[in-house]
Amino acid sequence: MKERELSASTTRFLMQMQANELTEHLVYAKIANHMKNEHNKAVLLRISEEEMKHAKIWENITGQKAKPKKRKASWLHFLSYILGFTFVLKKMENGEDNASKGYSSLIDQLPEAQKIADDEKRHETELIAMLDEERLQYIGSMVLGLSDALVELSGTLAGLTFALQNTRLIALSGLITGISATLSMASSEYLSAKNSGDKNAAKSSMYTGIAYVFTVAFMVLPYLVFSSYVLALVVMMVTVVIIIMLFTYYTSVAKDLPFGKRFLEMAGISLTVAAISFCIGILVKKFLGIEI
Repeated sequence: MKERELSASTTRFLMQMQANELTEHLVYAKIANHMKNEHNKAVLLRISEEEMKHAKIWENITGQKAKPKKRKASWLHFLSYILGFTFVLKKMENGEDNASKGYSSLIDQLPEAQKIADDEKRHETELIAMLDEERLQYIGSMVLGLSDALVELSGTLAGLTFALQNTRLIALSGLITGISATLSMASSEYLSAKNSGDKNAAKSSMYTGIAYVFTVAFMVLPYLVFSSYVLALVVMMVTVVIIIMLFTYYTSVAKDLPFGKRFLEMAGISLTVAAISFCIGILVKKFLGIEI
């Protein structure tokens, strides 16, 4: 195909898009290879092939070859194991939204951009229709375990921090409370799901318990690492905010939910409860006259 006269900025953009199409081709293919659902696998492989066709179209126009970002493709493939393929595909889908807008601005100059933009929009529709990942079915159970652990244990640890003023005792008390609360919360979730007729009550309970116990471990850790109870408290509260931020970001991407409002709400509740509990710890120590 005869090369067209393209501006330097347009050529750079098309080369970037060409590399992105090749990278996404690799990611879709890699995720499809470990997909058990045959329908999902077929859809991903078809989209992977279309991404390659798009890259070839741009290659014919620019007359230059681009290389896929193999490290990025491998990283996204790895993340699909850790965070689930839904999260990774949603992130890629967001990128395709931006690519589609970029292609739309080139339609007058490059008619091929219209077909590619339409393909990207169709990818979004097909991806949304196909996404059915087990862990997302239990997001509610994970949120229950996470939020309960954050609110309950952050308050408990904050209260114990001033009342005991000993990081080892605080960590011991926090672990005992956290493990007991994990078993209690998981049991309650199981009974609740079972009574509502949920055939997967055991899995709901498992996801709730896992979210709870991991949250407990990260929150107690500062009291095992630092000897200063004040520093441990500060690090623990920072950890709480980071956990809330990461989990809220994950669910906002995977479930198409707003990030800012949900993050501020959850962080506000946890920090408020911790502040109140810290004050209660001061009052209890003062009025009971307990010295440890």
